[in-house]
Amino acid sequence: MSLLKRCVAEVVGTFLLVFFGAGAAAITLMLAKGEQPMSDFSIGIGYLGGLGDWLAIGLAFGLAIAAAIYALGRISGAHINPAVTIALWASKRFPTREVGPYIIAQLIGATIASFLFFACAGPESVTIGGLGATAPFPGITYSQAILVEAIGTFLLMLAIMGVAVDRRAPEGFAGLIIGLTVAGIITTIGNLTGSSINPARTFGPFVGNSLLGGGNLWEFFPIYVIGPIAGALVAVFLYDWLNKE
Repeated sequence: MSLLKRCVAEVVGTFLLVFFGAGAAAITLMLAKGEQPMSDFSIGIGYLGGLGDWLAIGLAFGLAIAAAIYALGRISGAHINPAVTIALWASKRFPTREVGPYIIAQLIGATIASFLFFACAGPESVTIGGLGATAPFPGITYSQAILVEAIGTFLLMLAIMGVAVDRRAPEGFAGLIIGLTVAGIITTIGNLTGSSINPARTFGPFVGNSLLGGGNLWEFFPIYVIGPIAGALVAVFLYDWLNKE
């Protein structure tokens, strides 16, 4: 496949992830409107609900990711995550010249998703749902949030290595296992950082909020870059070390 087609596949895949995943987070807040007062969505997505809400949000992400992997994996590899692209490049599994185009495509897909979700759901998707933007929850420090995101992405990347990258992996299970892994991660750490584990997933809603009258959360963006990239790098090199003869 040409680089152009693979980048388009990354745009579409990341679009699906953010529209349906982050969109589910925004819908959760919109449905909860009126149940109890909420003055600022920046305290975190899913704040009005319990673990059941996070499971639902996680499954929305997981199913969207599984669909993207099965539909687009043969075209672009379905990275749909800059941390995954960087980790595969660092382990010499992805060419340097394609890293930039892939990441740009992922950021574009995430941004388009946020704007189209706003077009579908209306102003409350921003003013109440925050377009599903991520931010540390009350009591979670900056360094804790980075650590949480690193650990979550570590598990995600470890699963990717085992079921998608490793040639010994059984065929046909990558989308299902990776999707369920994401769902589990979000269910567990969602109420700590919003569980981004993907810089593009956070980037799209942040851009949407900035341009559509939502909150300014850019001070938190380094959390969702440093944590996921660090976690993915540790996972890929640990996996290689463990499997080296």
